[in-house]
Amino acid sequence: QVQLVESGGGSVQAGGSLRLSCKAFGRTIDDAAMGWFRQAPGKEREFVAAVSWNGRSNNTGDAVKGRFTMYRDNFENAVYLQMRSLKPEDTAVYYCAASRFRASSFNSGSYDYWGNGTLVTVSS
Repeated sequence: QVQLVESGGGSVQAGGSLRLSCKAFGRTIDDAAMGWFRQAPGKEREFVAAVSWNGRSNNTGDAVKGRFTMYRDNFENAVYLQMRSLKPEDTAVYYCAASRFRASSFNSGSYDYWGNGTLVTVSS
């Protein structure tokens, strides 16, 4: 079992930046792909970004491409999401997830473990 704990969410004005963190507890995640997903009120969960087990391969969702960067630090047993040029439509609860596979994926079904989420609110 692995527990994922997100942090770093908050309120920011449009154009601002935030960095989300996701720390894993209970086991190492250095053999697992990791992902970030988000869910806005009244909308379905959306893929944001993913990184392979060794950090050499990344996927990024179309809505955030060029603005968000995901990276991992296996020594810290953590992953991060650097968000820049934030827009009001980025407002959502952001969830970190750990995959059963090493390869990164946009498919939420690939992920076995999920954090409780951290809220990001972007005002115009």
